[in-house]
Amino acid sequence: MAVDPDLRFKDPEPRIHPTAELKSCRLGRYAVVGERVILREVAVGDFSYFERHAEAIYTTIGKFCSIAANARINALEHPIERVTSHKVSYRPNEFFRYLGVDAAFRERRRAKQVSIGNDVWIGHGAVVLPGVSIGNGAVVGANAVVTKDVAPFEIVAGVPAKRLRPRFDETVCRRIAALAWWDWPLERLVKAIPDMQTLPIEAFLARWEGQKD
Repeated sequence: MAVDPDLRFKDPEPRIHPTAELKSCRLGRYAVVGERVILREVAVGDFSYFERHAEAIYTTIGKFCSIAANARINALEHPIERVTSHKVSYRPNEFFRYLGVDAAFRERRRAKQVSIGNDVWIGHGAVVLPGVSIGNGAVVGANAVVTKDVAPFEIVAGVPAKRLRPRFDETVCRRIAALAWWDWPLERLVKAIPDMQTLPIEAFLARWEGQKD
């Protein structure tokens, strides 16, 4: 008996743990937000997921990103040029009546967006500072503190994070970027997954480059 091909696909609605806190976020298909994750003004691409206790604010995240537990993306900054770095100067409403949020400081924070590409792995406890861009296919090691942009397919680690090596040689990186498998339709992606599991990277590229379906 023939199997309905549509049965291969589960419900694409994002899955959000009941303890997570989200405000003004956009979540793509199959996105997953784990236990006690906090997101503020974050756009999350298809299939990307946050493990427990991760946080992000003012960030755009691509597809197929893996955000490990306790990661902090776009870590909050404080106005250290003022007489006090305490939030009493920019969120006095938390302590006093009739004093509102410092809108100029909030917009300053919003202007320092973090941008994360597709297929990026942010390791356990990593911190990404404001204004950083992380390219497609990059890897950020556990407990790293990312202060500068990370190139596509680059592996970084440490405090501050430094380049360790590329994931693949330059030619392979270019071929993966051109293939842009993260943008494939679901019907093509599901066919390719067995090859992702079993083929060496160059054999996978050779098989799927130029294919239309």
